[in-house]
Amino acid sequence: MRKRACDSCHRRKIQCDGAVPQCNWCKHHGMACTFNRATKVKKRVAAARAGSEKDLVERLNRIERALEAARRNQGSQDPADEERDQSMTPSSSSARASTDGPDPPAADGTPEAAQVRAYDSSVRASGATVGKLHFAGYYMGDISSYNGVPFFSADGQEWIRSRAGEDASINTLLALGPLWQTQHPAPTLLPGFPVLTTGGELPDRAVVEECLSLFSASHFGLAFPVIDHALFLDTIEVAYRPTDGKSIEVVAAKGCVFAFFAIVSLFQQQWKSSPEIDGQACVMAAQSLLVMILQVTNITALETVFMLALYHLFCGHLHQGAMFHSAACRVLFMLGGHLDTTATCTPNQTPEADDCREWRVKNQLRRLFWLSYKLDKEISLRTGQPPSIDDEHCDLSLPQMNWWTQCAGDLGGSPSFLDEATVTSALQPDSLQLTIIKSKISRTLYSVAALKKTDAEMLRDIRELDDELESWRTSVNPSYRPTLTFPRGTVALRKGRLSMEEIILHFEYHYLMAMIHRASGRCRCWANGDGGTLEGVSSSLALSVQASRSTLYFLRAAIHGVEEVAFW
Repeated sequence: MRKRACDSCHRRKIQCDGAVPQCNWCKHHGMACTFNRATKVKKRVAAARAGSEKDLVERLNRIERALEAARRNQGSQDPADEERDQSMTPSSSSARASTDGPDPPAADGTPEAAQVRAYDSSVRASGATVGKLHFAGYYMGDISSYNGVPFFSADGQEWIRSRAGEDASINTLLALGPLWQTQHPAPTLLPGFPVLTTGGELPDRAVVEECLSLFSASHFGLAFPVIDHALFLDTIEVAYRPTDGKSIEVVAAKGCVFAFFAIVSLFQQQWKSSPEIDGQACVMAAQSLLVMILQVTNITALETVFMLALYHLFCGHLHQGAMFHSAACRVLFMLGGHLDTTATCTPNQTPEADDCREWRVKNQLRRLFWLSYKLDKEISLRTGQPPSIDDEHCDLSLPQMNWWTQCAGDLGGSPSFLDEATVTSALQPDSLQLTIIKSKISRTLYSVAALKKTDAEMLRDIRELDDELESWRTSVNPSYRPTLTFPRGTVALRKGRLSMEEIILHFEYHYLMAMIHRASGRCRCWANGDGGTLEGVSSSLALSVQASRSTLYFLRAAIHGVEEVAFW
């Protein structure tokens, strides 16, 4: 590193020997040897950083335009030739990696592959590598909503300011209040609080039926079919059945109704339900009955525990929500929901009257499995903890496109928004396929086994996951397909009833892109002096930074179309 001249030598344009505490010239002239002058290095670095960001965005936009042109040209090809070309064509993200640097070396016994990674004991002990930032293989700190400092809190903004040297422009994001947690305190039983054994008194039955109708006719009810309309009518019938004893069947039904009211309470202002529902009181009532509810294993118990998990997660109680979610997964396994038993009786068929309930139970189990699977992978990636659902033990065959459409009839309503476009964007399999990729990211890059991978193995996995994510992106309907990058200054999105689903898909795509390439920060090629690998890692880190920026830019543009419960 070149020595810096003192202020006196710098003004006189003479060579400074850099002696301590005084250089030779200052010592002989009896002057103080100071280094107080301002430098222009920071401005040059900032300018270079801005130029680098602009170049990366322009490069990604050029790649996306080239891909779109290639897809149009392939439209006129023979189907057999098109299928063969698609199998041989790398994704755009792979093209980015190849243009920015050579392919990562294969883990085939080379000296690089033989090196064993070593990390500090704190990383190994917690296993929660998701919230830990690494650069050049060195641990830099924790920042996440679960394992470290919440992103949008005051401390989180200060952390960003200390690392980035500038304030984060998130005033628009904070317009609705604190986004890292909602304003729903976790319900607790205070000392001396009477423990309910029968759940207390249920509200009037007409209120329950009104809420059920509102739920069935809502976007949320279609996206989160936590109950089957016909089965829940049977549950209501049992819950309001006159009985003198404490029947487990009646107690389980009452707990399910209380849990349903807790979910409805999150949307009562939007749905304008009456009377006003105390969600916390309903949750406490349902939780007080869990000891008896879990003595039976049926669809009612599963719906109850799952709705409690969903309520806590939507309220920002990640710890409580994760625990209830784990319990829901165990009940789901006991009922066989992780296996697809609907092959012999699909929603396209009309079951006989005697088989109607069995048919509904099977389809509701499968719906709850996919909902549980989505929550499970999000919780795992967010907390860094092992998932409750092991992919290897589950049937992950994606349902047909019209499966959710047919299931909408099970919800007991025909919502006016239920058309082909809505189903295509919101009800899956786009979202389900993205969740499967999310599971692979968590397992491949952020598990305990991933900490032991060499740089070559890590970069190989990053590239494979990047290819898979890009294949998913190109398979999405062009009308709401996520873009490779969301540039700064984009202030508006297409309005309409699909806005919420578009927001989720766009945000998750950029979020997963950042999670994939952020793992390259654990590579230690800087210390090894491997120039070829260094170029690949540098490109990967640049993609991670740009994807992270895109999540913030997109969220700032889409903030007015996001439901409050989306922030958990």
